[in-house]
Amino acid sequence: MKALGNKPLAVAIMGPTASGKTATALHIARHIPSEIISVDSALVYRDMNIGTAKPSADELAQVPHHLIDIIDPAEAYSAAKFCEDAIRITMDIIGRGKLPLLVGGTMLYFKALMGGLDDLPSADPEVRAKLDAEAAQAGWPAMHAKLAQLDPETAARLQPNDAQRIQRALEIIELTGQPMSQLLAQREQTELPFELLLIALEPSDRSVLHARIAKRFDTMLREDALLHEVKDLRKRSELHLGLPSMRSVGYRQCWEYLDGLYDEKTLREKGIAATRQLAKRQLTWLRAMPDRIVVDCLDLNAPDIVLQHIRKARHLA
Repeated sequence: MKALGNKPLAVAIMGPTASGKTATALHIARHIPSEIISVDSALVYRDMNIGTAKPSADELAQVPHHLIDIIDPAEAYSAAKFCEDAIRITMDIIGRGKLPLLVGGTMLYFKALMGGLDDLPSADPEVRAKLDAEAAQAGWPAMHAKLAQLDPETAARLQPNDAQRIQRALEIIELTGQPMSQLLAQREQTELPFELLLIALEPSDRSVLHARIAKRFDTMLREDALLHEVKDLRKRSELHLGLPSMRSVGYRQCWEYLDGLYDEKTLREKGIAATRQLAKRQLTWLRAMPDRIVVDCLDLNAPDIVLQHIRKARHLA
C-alpha cells in the first residue's frame, strides 16, 4: 500500500466534536481493511466513557482500535508520547497490510505529528504551584496580562481565562527564560515515515453542528449518566480539577456542579457552551491546514465521499 513519494499511506480523519468522525471511520473500515488510531486526548483515559463519547463496545468490536483506555485519569499523556505511539502503531498497521486511520479532534496531536515535536521543558510542580498561588491572588486574566508583556504572540491566541495554557506559557518562560512562541518557531521538522492524507469533516452550517452538540450533551446527562460517572471518579482522592483528565469538557462542569457551584440548568448551559467553544477552536486549527480535503459533515453521503477520496489516493499511489 504505497502512496505518492513511495511512502506507505495513512489517512487522518479530523473534525470538530459531533462531526461524525467515528461513524465515517467505521464506514471506511467496512470497505477497506483498516485499523483506527484514536487522536483524542480524552479517550486515552480509562473509566471516562460517557463524557468522552467513547466508541461503544459494539463499535470497538467492529474494527481494531488503538490509543483508547490506555492510562488512568490520574496520569498524564503528552503530545510527544502520542507522536511516539502513533508513528509506531501506524507502521505496525501498515506492516499488517491494512490502512491506518488516525481519527479524532485533538488538533494539537495532529499538529505535533505533522509539524514535528517541540523541544519544550517538562512540567515543574514547584513552578506550577508558584503560578497557581499567584493566580489565586490576582486571577487568571491578570496572569494573561502578565503573559502579554512577556510573550505577546502566545497571549494573543489564548483566552484570558484559559488557566491551563496561560500557566504552561508562563512556566516555560520561568524555566527557559524564553517565550514559548520563540521556542515553537525553532521547532525541528520531523519527516514522517508515511504519507498522511488529511480529510476534515467540517459543517457547512455551524448552527446545525451546535444543535448536534446540544443533543449529544443532553444524551450524556440523561438519567444522570454523566453525573454518576463523575461521582465515581470523585471518590478517588488522587483525582482533582487540576488534572488534564478532569479538566476535559463536560467533566469539569459536572465536577463544579457537584461542588454546588450552580444548578442543573446552568450545568447544561455551561456544558454545551464549553463544547461549542471546543468545536470553534478545532475548526480554527483546521483552517490553518491548507492541505486538507474538506468534506461537509452535514452531507448524508459524507462517509462515502471520504471513502472516494481515499480510494482515489490509493489508486494514485
